[in-house]
Amino acid sequence: MRLRTFYSTIVLSDIHLGTTHSKTEEVTRFLKSVNCRRLILDGDIIDGWALRKGGTRKWQAKHTEFFKVIMKMMEKQGTEVIYVRGNHDDFLDSLTPFTFYNIQIVKDYIHESHGKRYYVTHGDIFDTVTTNMKWLAKLGDIGYTFLLWVNKIYNNYRTRHGLPYYSLSQAIKQRVKTAVSYISDFEQELVKFAQARKCDGVICGHIHHPADTWYDGIHYLNSGDWVETMSALAEDEEGRWSVLRYDELLAEEARTTLSQLAS
Repeated sequence: MRLRTFYSTIVLSDIHLGTTHSKTEEVTRFLKSVNCRRLILDGDIIDGWALRKGGTRKWQAKHTEFFKVIMKMMEKQGTEVIYVRGNHDDFLDSLTPFTFYNIQIVKDYIHESHGKRYYVTHGDIFDTVTTNMKWLAKLGDIGYTFLLWVNKIYNNYRTRHGLPYYSLSQAIKQRVKTAVSYISDFEQELVKFAQARKCDGVICGHIHHPADTWYDGIHYLNSGDWVETMSALAEDEEGRWSVLRYDELLAEEARTTLSQLAS
């Protein structure tokens, strides 16, 4: 990823800075590889829940570096930054809406491009567990953290044996009927809301499940996360959207390097 690729808009969500499982170095490297006119940080960028439990000792220099890269993008590229609060960074509620220089902090946002309107939300307001039963959501968060710990041990084993990364959590989501049903219901509710707002599409995060699909003529986009899938959404200058995956970008970089060495 030595050559910077330009995109009109990039969307990142669910980085969970302040947790041990955040792929902070990877997302920072990703940002260093791109230029964009607009960067949408779609919630759960900073994990306030984790920081409240562990104090400032959980905040590391690499987390600060992530924001330094964003500030350089604003300064050198003129990038506009839209920060949409999520449930884990709900401490921003007291600031919204807030605008300073090239930064906006908002609860939701309408992204307009090429004659189309996209409703941008983190997505937690459509999750009844997160919205109405926060204690239960936090209990689930503990279980998810444990699963990530198991996942880390499992993938350390795979790395030692030359095997690629494998996400246990994503595999479980795809196999457990209740998880599949939850994701489907979540997507459908967001699509209905976008229709009610007379939008052409919806952009969200929250469920750590990247997507680029259509429901009843509504474009549903989910940026995924930087805990496991390491994915982002990107809009090119013609208004076309795609899901970018970090592992695929690394593979493409490796192929380019080998090609250059061979020529």
